[in-house]
Amino acid sequence: MILAVGAKTDTGMVRQKNEDNLCVIESIGLLVVADGMGGHASGEVASKIAVDVIKGYFDAQNAGKQLQIGSCRSEFSEETNWLCSAIRLANQAVFEASRGNVQFHGMGTTIAAVLITGKRLSIAHVGDSRVYLIRSGGIEQLTDDHSIVSEQVKRDIITREQARESEMKNILTRALGVAEDVEVDLGELSLFDNDVLLLCSDGLTNMVDDNGIISTVEAFHDPSEACGRLADMANKNGGNDNITVIIARLVKKKTLFYFLSRLREWFRR
Repeated sequence: MILAVGAKTDTGMVRQKNEDNLCVIESIGLLVVADGMGGHASGEVASKIAVDVIKGYFDAQNAGKQLQIGSCRSEFSEETNWLCSAIRLANQAVFEASRGNVQFHGMGTTIAAVLITGKRLSIAHVGDSRVYLIRSGGIEQLTDDHSIVSEQVKRDIITREQARESEMKNILTRALGVAEDVEVDLGELSLFDNDVLLLCSDGLTNMVDDNGIISTVEAFHDPSEACGRLADMANKNGGNDNITVIIARLVKKKTLFYFLSRLREWFRR
């Protein structure tokens, strides 16, 4: 199975700086989105530390240096536990940086990460950055937001539509770097040919609804072009926050579409 991946990060129309970060390593199927916490000091520092530590963790793995951070969860695969360890290590790094520098005190970040191994998907996340699966014309959110409004929706206190408009929609109940330890939500899934994975920060999902996301992904098969279109849509709808999106399309073999996508990416460099 081959990955065709596109990514886009954009400051948006309101914020002065981009506190989001992302990571794409196609060779090992690693995709990561991090959203530095707004309203806190140095959110962009927190998201960059988190992404860099996760990349470094898998670099060490590839070099044969296996590192387990915290307890291993036997109900999940080795690969999923690696992803969990990488995020726990990133949490420690952000937390220590926050404690060691007054300028960074209080910083934090969300994290949404996947690791694709063959046809197996490992998912790990903290906060309200999301992972979606787009399959056979439908879209499914694979992660639960760690936010106050998400808990209210689960308890049928408010609807999803009311949550989108709530003044508390940005208040998180869990984030990376705000405490010495963090609980990481994990998941696994079998993938099929033509599945599409989408990772994003809330700067996209607060501005573009599920129908807008799925119609764009279906209209633009080039993942890079689809990411750009989604960021443009978010900005046209107000662009109130930084916008980051990664789209990975799973292709069975090297089709004409695959070669055309790679050729287009080459000309863009």
